[in-house]
Order: sequence, then C-alpha cells, then structure tokens
Amino acid sequence: MASERAKVLVVDDEYGPRESIAFTLGTAFAVDKAERALEALAKIEKQRYAVIVLDIRMPEMDGVTALRKIREIDREVAVIMLTGYGTLHTAQQAMVGGANQYLRKPPDIVELLEAVRTQAEGTALRRREAESVRQVQEMNIALRREVEASEPKVWQANAAVELVHDLANPLTVMIGYAGLMGDEAKRLAQVDPKRAERLQGFASVVERAAEYCHHLAENWRQATQKTESFVDIEIVALIEEVRDVIFFSNAAIRLAGERKVIVRGVRFELARVIQNVFRNALEAGAKNLVVTVTSSAERVELVLVDDGSGMSAETAKSALKGGFTTKSHGTGLGLSICRHILGAHGGSLALESRVGEGTTIRLTFPAK
Repeated sequence: MASERAKVLVVDDEYGPRESIAFTLGTAFAVDKAERALEALAKIEKQRYAVIVLDIRMPEMDGVTALRKIREIDREVAVIMLTGYGTLHTAQQAMVGGANQYLRKPPDIVELLEAVRTQAEGTALRRREAESVRQVQEMNIALRREVEASEPKVWQANAAVELVHDLANPLTVMIGYAGLMGDEAKRLAQVDPKRAERLQGFASVVERAAEYCHHLAENWRQATQKTESFVDIEIVALIEEVRDVIFFSNAAIRLAGERKVIVRGVRFELARVIQNVFRNALEAGAKNLVVTVTSSAERVELVLVDDGSGMSAETAKSALKGGFTTKSHGTGLGLSICRHILGAHGGSLALESRVGEGTTIRLTFPAK
C-alpha cells in the first residue's frame, strides 16, 4: 500500500509560475494552489500542509506579511520563499522571520523537488515532537490534579508523575528518531549504502533510548516488590552515554577530571540522576556545563558547574525539597528524585547557586 503523499501549497499571483511549480511538484506531492495570500491563509486554517511555497511579491499582501500570519496559524509547517530579481534581501529577512528556506524564481526543477522533500521531512519531525511534548504536558497536568484530589493515593500518584517526568526526554528522542528511520527506510529501495548506514545509526539510538524507557516503566511496576542488586558502573562512561543518547551529544556538556572511576549502584537509576541535573542546567540557559569527576579512598565526587541563570538561596532550598518549580510545565520533582536515588546509593546531593552566575551541584558516592 502506497504511503500518503505530503501536502504542498503553492502561493503565487502569477498564473504561469504557479502552474509550472504545481505541475513539477505534482509528480511527488499532493499539490494545492492559491492565487493570493488571503486565499492561502484561509486554506491553511482548514488544512495542514507539509510545505508552503510562497512568493514574496504579491498584491494585497506580500509574502513576508503572509509568513508572519502563517506562523500564527501553524508553527511547524515549512515555508519556502520564492524570490525574484531584486528581492534577495527581502528573502533573507524572511528567513529571520521564520521562513525555512528561499529559492530564486524561477526555481531549478531538481533543486525545487529536493528542497520540498527535505522541508516536508522537517515538518513531519517537528509535528511528531510537538505532539509528544503536548501529550507529556497533558499527562503531567492530569497527574498533578490526581495528587491534589486523592490524598490516600498520594505516594502512587507522585511516583507516576516521577515516571512521566523522567520519560519525557527519551520519549521525544525515540519519536523523532523513529520518524527519521521510517522516512529513510522508504527510500532504501534504490539501495543507497550511505543512507543505510545512517538508518543503522538512528536505530541504535532508538534502541538505547527505548531500553532506558522500558527500565523506568518496569521499575514503576515492580517498585514495591524488590530492590535491584548493585553492580560496578564506570560513571564517566555512563555520563557520556546520557549526554550522547538523551541530549544529542550536546557540545555544551563537557567532562573533566578522572576517566576510569567505578561506583556501585543501579545503572539506570544513576542515569536518571545525570539526566535530571543535565536537563535542569540546559533549561536554565546554560551554554557551558562542565562535569568534573574525582575519587579518593573514601568517596567519588561529581561536580557539575553551569553558567545558567542560577537561583536564589531560597529557590534552591525549595527545589531540593521537591514540589517547587519555576518552569511553566515543570513538576518540581527533578532534584527530589535525584536526592532519593542518591540516598539509596549511600550518596548525597548538594547545591550552590547564585542568580545570574550559574549553579554548582555536587554528587557524592561511597568509594567502591
């Protein structure tokens, strides 16, 4: 069964270019047309498109103004601006205003098809990620209401909120990469070795993120049954894995100090701690997050220093206690989860922060 073709809207007041572009794209996409910007906006209100090909110079409403209105209706759709002679600077301004790409008019056929194909993939990925975030936010809101309304079940509800809190990042990664794998797989009919290699890389990331999510869910299901046994863990390797899998190898996260340090613990529980402190730093606007690992005969210490927005002493105290957050969609449980896990490992968490200067978090573990 053939997959549904991506929907494209071509907006141009000139009959010839509009029909030519629509005809060219019609071989690979489901194409709709509009003669004026207002007509296009009415269509976008009723129909979701993968790509909008938009001329800059049009009567009644120019393309740059139309772009702003399109973004009010649909934040994820890709917009390709068509620029004729003398409008290159305007097209570049449109890129700042939210356009995804611009092409000279009349566009080259091969370049046009490739641009629309690439931008359609980008739109599909953004829509999946936005839907994932929306679902997680709705789940958090529902769970918080349950906590407030059902005191006898407060522990269970809090545990469920913790689970959703920890699953949010890896779940988004899984959905995004799964979508990319699907798109790549459709084009492997021509046996492209490089794309096959990329698909393998995506599959590896999805597999590792899925394993992480599965463990969190299983921990929730068996929370009251038994405690997992501790094993030897190379803590630096675990930090690198969380950075690469959950945070897309974010260059802001850097490692310093010792490289070969062993701690005893539950691998995925310690991964939860690392994930939470990394996410808090990055969401606080940190551009640099340095993790320094040191060890002695008595303990292992991880010191995480970021240059984010920082917190006041009162805010830091509330954050460590739990149930407090400055984020619009936060649960306030992140650092509380970390303290609980570290306590179960015989360790501790300390936090120092100054508004406008960043935050330092110290995680300590007993030496092996």
